[in-house]
Amino acid sequence: MEEGTDCNNAVEEGMVPESNDQHLWVSWESYHRSIEKLALMVHESGWKFDQVLCLARGGLRPGDVFSRIFDVPLAILSTSSYREEAGTVRGSLDIGKFITMTRGSLAGRVLLVDDLVDSGVTLDKVQNHLKEHFLAVTEVKSAVIWCKGCSSVKPDFYLEYLPTNPWIHQPFEEYDSLRPHQLTRWMKRGEGKDQTGQ
Repeated sequence: MEEGTDCNNAVEEGMVPESNDQHLWVSWESYHRSIEKLALMVHESGWKFDQVLCLARGGLRPGDVFSRIFDVPLAILSTSSYREEAGTVRGSLDIGKFITMTRGSLAGRVLLVDDLVDSGVTLDKVQNHLKEHFLAVTEVKSAVIWCKGCSSVKPDFYLEYLPTNPWIHQPFEEYDSLRPHQLTRWMKRGEGKDQTGQ
């Protein structure tokens, strides 16, 4: 999107453009509420797990919240496929060699958490990676906020099914193009307005 367009200006002012079949725009409030609803869905299923494994970067925030709510250890596995053009073009999938944890190793029942499943390649390959390299893991279930219709894999838990496969504009993506030298100006946006936004 070109700088200075209505959507960029709206995002800078904290408003979210209207969603359609091609674009799903998510506010911070909606994002956090979606994570909470997904956690409730997992809880209400009755399935108990020993650890949360989140896929970085998109699964970091949901994984952190799940770890806190369910009071289980958090493990982090870095994966990356969207790297080109500020994270909008998919490339080959890279899976980190190590899983980061504070102690012990990945074992028992694991809830694999990510923000979304797009093609399904990441979820499928990570589940196979766990089966091959982490023999102490006895069961893996997956949870995502958004499941796109084009996915070859269905997560065990998903909050929203998106049959039209829209591009999901998450609130933290505004940082993808922000650089340190722009922070002073960035932090001043919205200053001078009263509580009503006037």
